[in-house]
Amino acid sequence: MPIGLKSAGGVTRCAWCGDDPLYVSYHDSEWGFPVHDDTRLFEKLSLEGFQSGLSWLTILRKRENFRRAFAGFETARIARFTARDVNRLMSDAGIVRHRGKIESVINNARCCHELQSEFGSLAAFIWEFEHAAKLRPKRLTWRKLLTMPSTPDSTALSKELKRRGWTFVGPTTAYAFMQAMGLVNDHVHGCDIRVRAEQLRKNPR
Repeated sequence: MPIGLKSAGGVTRCAWCGDDPLYVSYHDSEWGFPVHDDTRLFEKLSLEGFQSGLSWLTILRKRENFRRAFAGFETARIARFTARDVNRLMSDAGIVRHRGKIESVINNARCCHELQSEFGSLAAFIWEFEHAAKLRPKRLTWRKLLTMPSTPDSTALSKELKRRGWTFVGPTTAYAFMQAMGLVNDHVHGCDIRVRAEQLRKNPR
């Protein structure tokens, strides 16, 4: 089995998802599939910010807690959060209690409204940064992915978000977000899910 792949139950997958059922399900049914829903896009950008310095599995296990704590990641509701909400969230053991990241989600929800007003939706803005297929490796391997913590496109997205006042959206965070939301298909070659993700990218639901 090539490095970066694993087989279980007759399915070959990217090895990074390990054996945890929650992580395997996330890999098989979400990661790399194109998302055009503003709430899901905002949620993922927010959770990627919380993930910084932690494993994604840690965040994934707390995702439902985050959704309850942050009003389902509805930006209109989060934008009205006050200092009292920040204190409430800082006492919530079900999420990552980091004041800077909590305040960042509130700030970014307010910035998101400005983007939606200008572009019609957060998705319309985000998908302008979709990776061009011609700039991608012809054969994506685990070793190649390890050399790509960010890309010119994720750097451009990060820079533009920061210019518009967003926080906790560095190039590496932006790239992880783009991988997860299907702006690029980074399931390695040989992963059975890569084909499904590519089909959905070509023919979005």
